Amino acid sequence: MTPQRKLKEHIVAWLRSRRCHGSLGRVTSRVRTMADQFVVAIDDDYRVRQSIESLLASADYSPLVFASAEEFLESGMLARTACLILDVRMPGIGGVELQHRIRSDRPLLPIIFISAHWNSQNRQEALGGGALNLLPKPFDAGDLLELIRKALVHE
Repeated sequence: MTPQRKLKEHIVAWLRSRRCHGSLGRVTSRVRTMADQFVVAIDDDYRVRQSIESLLASADYSPLVFASAEEFLESGMLARTACLILDVRMPGIGGVELQHRIRSDRPLLPIIFISAHWNSQNRQEALGGGALNLLPKPFDAGDLLELIRKALVHE
């Protein structure tokens, strides 16, 4: 059972227990919409992309991975992205710059940064731009999954 399906069943049961039947249609349509969205990871390191993709698939998310910010922007997938995982340092457009570029179209898109190259400037820029959290590489898989879960519940 997918996380979206579990969430839907939990919310529907809660609404029924409170006799809020009028809200069921809105909940059902919102969860159905989430199923058409993707958790996207952008990292220039092939091994990191593959491990994130495997982790997300094993947790029943719909993962998409890209080798660069440019590849992601050209894909047209921004509108269908439910959560974005970004490396800070990449050739071309870096993660913080990508965050700034997409905020006009998706100001509330949850973004999680991962990096082995944190400094006070890029940390401040990422958090100031509305990043949900920052994880150092190597990161714990459970920590990443928990952040994604929280991001999708709050989105």
